[in-house]
Amino acid sequence: MLFSFHEELRALTDVELLEHFFGPEAFALLNRHGSLAALFHHDNMADERYHSLFLARELIVRAFRQTLLTERECYDSPDRIREYLRLHFAGRQAEAFVAMWLDAHHALIAIDELFAGTLTQTSVYPREVAKRALQRNAAAVIFSHNHPSGSSEPSTADELLTRALKSALALLDVRVLDHFVVPEYGVPVSFAERGLL
Repeated sequence: MLFSFHEELRALTDVELLEHFFGPEAFALLNRHGSLAALFHHDNMADERYHSLFLARELIVRAFRQTLLTERECYDSPDRIREYLRLHFAGRQAEAFVAMWLDAHHALIAIDELFAGTLTQTSVYPREVAKRALQRNAAAVIFSHNHPSGSSEPSTADELLTRALKSALALLDVRVLDHFVVPEYGVPVSFAERGLL
């Protein structure tokens, strides 16, 4: 029964799904925004019609986080990490910095949003990151932050910050395994895959 319902949902078009939230004006709204991802733009929060959609998205993010924590072996699945991060940062207007803490076997312990900033930057303090690493009793970490301005390319400041964090955490025997830059649209970029770690 559940499988059948799931398949029925997958068969619906974007407009048909949106009609459950917005009614007959779904097609016009989708045309105005241009994509499903654009519906989650922060400016839409002022419109009462979007509240259910944002609540549904938050439930999905929390369910995904719980799944990652339950399965715990997220490091071996970078695509799942990318999926989670795209959901986590969707529609965010300000930069935020997230740490995914892992144990010695690279199983996920916790996910913490450590800092938030402005559209183009956020201040990250290595001392505070180190304190949280000790609190979580972490052996490794995967960092991520978003670029609401749209660029997926790591900046020079991003690279310098990652090196500083890697050096600070090395003193605590905590390995920095990766750092993802998450654009507003598109695929998150991995520092490890780019050879930047």
